[in-house]
Amino acid sequence: MNTFRLIVSSPDGNLFDGQAYMLTVRGSEGELAVMAGHVPFVTTVRPCNIKIELADEEADDRIGHIDGGLLTVGHDAVTLLTGQVTWQE
Repeated sequence: MNTFRLIVSSPDGNLFDGQAYMLTVRGSEGELAVMAGHVPFVTTVRPCNIKIELADEEADDRIGHIDGGLLTVGHDAVTLLTGQVTWQE
C-alpha cells in the first residue's frame, strides 16, 4: 500500500501530520480523492466533511468537518490549510 505524508494545518498549528493512504475532500470543482503519486496541483476547498484513510490498517480513519481552505498536492507531501477541523470521535 503506497502512502504519502499529509499535513492538515490551521492558524493554531498542525492538526494532523502523518502517513495517509487517501484523503477525500470537496474541492472547488467537486469531490476529489488524493492518493500517493497523484499529479501535483493546488485547489481551494469548500466547507465539507473530510476523510483521512490512514496507512495503518489497524487504526481508525480520521473523519472531520472543515470550514474550507486550500489544498496543495506536491511530489513529497500533501498540505491542507484550513481554519479548523471538527473531528468526529
